[in-house]
Amino acid sequence: MIRVLLADDHPLVRQGLRAVLDTVADIELVGEAGDGRDAVRLAVELRPDVVIMDLQLPGLHGIDATRQIQAQAPGSAVLVLTMFEDDGTVFAAVRAGALGYLVKGAGGTDIVAAIHAAAAGQPVFGAALATRLRTWFAAPPAQEGPFPELTARERDILDHLAAGLSNAEIGQRLHLSGKTVANNISTILAKLHLSQRSQAIVRARDAGLGRPR
Repeated sequence: MIRVLLADDHPLVRQGLRAVLDTVADIELVGEAGDGRDAVRLAVELRPDVVIMDLQLPGLHGIDATRQIQAQAPGSAVLVLTMFEDDGTVFAAVRAGALGYLVKGAGGTDIVAAIHAAAAGQPVFGAALATRLRTWFAAPPAQEGPFPELTARERDILDHLAAGLSNAEIGQRLHLSGKTVANNISTILAKLHLSQRSQAIVRARDAGLGRPR
């Protein structure tokens, strides 16, 4: 029996995945978490074989949660299931210890197959992501400016952050909601292995960002 922990902050997503897993005889859903901190806590308590991990989680970003689970419950394979498929996010998740990465929209059959593979210790990636990973590791792209692991939007937000702007001011400049800015800052911190906004500002300024506009 493969024991699975599900971490996603959307109840409807958890409900849909639960319905899929309930039809599989050798998979048991042993717990659900709605935020990153609960995901780590339950992984340590329950020691599931596989953790299905969303990345944009409240409390603790999914990349940080993945890193902590690998440190505290190394026997649990983390299978990322998210809507983000940019190279920086994929590579950040892999570096954090994720064994697999699927994009939301994958069919139930693909998810079940990925769970079986992850439980057996086999890396799992969609065909397109696997091709990009092979290409990247065969010839890592030349770095174009600082923080290549960040998306263009994340670098732009970090630049404004380093300039001393608040979330509301950044949102006004970039035509984004405050929540979107906050979510992006959480992702930036996770990708850069930082825990505080002030640390990101220092790193960004050291790299030449945040200059007067």
